[in-house]
Amino acid sequence: MAEHESNGHDVILMAEDDHDYFVLTREALRGIGGRGVDIEWVEDGDDCLDYLLRRGRFAGRASAQPRMILLDLNMPRMNGHEMLAEMHEYPELRAIPVVVLTASRAQEDVERAYALGARSYIAKPFHYEDLLEVAATFSTYWFETVRLPGAEPAGH
Repeated sequence: MAEHESNGHDVILMAEDDHDYFVLTREALRGIGGRGVDIEWVEDGDDCLDYLLRRGRFAGRASAQPRMILLDLNMPRMNGHEMLAEMHEYPELRAIPVVVLTASRAQEDVERAYALGARSYIAKPFHYEDLLEVAATFSTYWFETVRLPGAEPAGH
């Protein structure tokens, strides 16, 4: 299953097996003012790779590659670590920043995610108010401070 929200804006692809958490995260990011970014959802690493490689049910996807990926580690079929390792095998995907957003706070998961190419690691907040705070910080950092591949400079 995939949920698409793209309206010609930059896209964040969220790989998350919990649809309710996807909805909460989407709303939290919208709640801080949105930055002309839409969030699309896939429910596991297999679907994430299919989306990125335009294969399977995503073979006809015409939209540009996502500006970034929010990736849960604990998903069925292909977990986040496996997806990061697979993604690294495709040079055309390596420039897409992957931000891990997961429940795991285990140091070995953090270290492995970074070793596999994650650009950031965020432990999922337990309360919605905390998610709003994380969303605001995330948005400011990734969409105002950092220059992403293919992005227009701020103010353009």
